[in-house]
Amino acid sequence: MSEVAADRLSAVFAALADPTRRAVLARLAEGPATVNEIAEPFAMTLPAVSKHLKVLERAGLISRGRQAQWRPCRLEAEPLRAADEWMSRYRVFWEGADAAGPG
Repeated sequence: MSEVAADRLSAVFAALADPTRRAVLARLAEGPATVNEIAEPFAMTLPAVSKHLKVLERAGLISRGRQAQWRPCRLEAEPLRAADEWMSRYRVFWEGADAAGPG
């Protein structure tokens, strides 16, 4: 894996480490949404939600578009695929552990 790809993967895992950001991604998996729509279920300010969105955007996990006054956020699948590919190398360990049983 190249150094650039490793840095991107680090950004993806860092972004995914926060439960609020994971919840935002789950919402965006249902379709594009505005910042206000994303913020609705959270007990936090719009600037706080925007900070989470910036982390997700820097990691490449979301993109923001522009359609007249509407600025929808969209889920971007490629960084998740890259994380899944990296993790899949280790699948044999957790699948093997399940087959072997406890301790």
